[in-house]
Amino acid sequence: MIAPSTADLSPAIIRILLVEDHSFTRDGLRAAINLEPELRVVAEARSGEEGLEVLEQLAHEYGVVDVVVMDIGLPGIDGIQTTAEIKKRWPSVRVVMLTAHNLREEVFAALASGAEAYSLKSGRPDLLLLAIRAAAAGSAYLDPQVAVHVMDAVRRPGTISPLTEREMDVLKLIAEGQGNKDIAAALGISVSTVKLHVQDLLIKLQAADRTQAAVKALRQGLL
Repeated sequence: MIAPSTADLSPAIIRILLVEDHSFTRDGLRAAINLEPELRVVAEARSGEEGLEVLEQLAHEYGVVDVVVMDIGLPGIDGIQTTAEIKKRWPSVRVVMLTAHNLREEVFAALASGAEAYSLKSGRPDLLLLAIRAAAAGSAYLDPQVAVHVMDAVRRPGTISPLTEREMDVLKLIAEGQGNKDIAAALGISVSTVKLHVQDLLIKLQAADRTQAAVKALRQGLL
C-alpha cells in the first residue's frame, strides 16, 4: 500500500515504509510516526514479501524510502531475512527492527542482517522515533533494554547464536563441500528451503560466505 502523495513530499521529510502484519499495531505506529512533522509513513506492507514488492514499486515510480520500520516476526520470510534482502538490493535504505521480544539471539541476528536500529514494541514511543531519526541519519541505535546484550558480547567475544538441529545438518554438509542441490537431496527438503537455512547460518555465524561459516563453526567447536 503506497500513499498517493508520496511523490509530493519535501526532500526534508523522512519517508518511511512500515512493515507489520497486525493491523491494530500498524495503525498505532502510523499514527505515532505521522504526528512528527519531519516523519511520514508513505507505504505499508503486511509481510516481508509484500514489503519487497512495495519497495520495488517505489523504486520505479518515486525512489526508495529512507527508512523501513520492520517487524521481526512476520509471516512467510521474517523481518531478518527481509532486511538482508533489502540491504542487498537497496543498500541506502535504513532499517529499524521492531520486536516484542528482548532476545539475545534476535538482537544479533537483526544486526547481522544489516539493520541500523533495534527497538522494542513495549518501549516508549519516543524511543522508536529516536531510532528512526538515528537510522535516517546513518547512525546506529539500540533500545536501552537491548544494549545489555551487546555489552555482554563485548565482555565475552566469540559467542554466536544457537543453531537449530536442521541448521546443524546443513552446516555439516556445507563443511563437506556439498552444494545446495546435494544438500536438498540428502535432507529431503527443497533447494529454496536450503537457501533459507544457509542465509540463517550466515546471519547467525556472522559470516560473509559459506566457507567462512564453516571455518567459524570449526573454530567454535560446532563441527
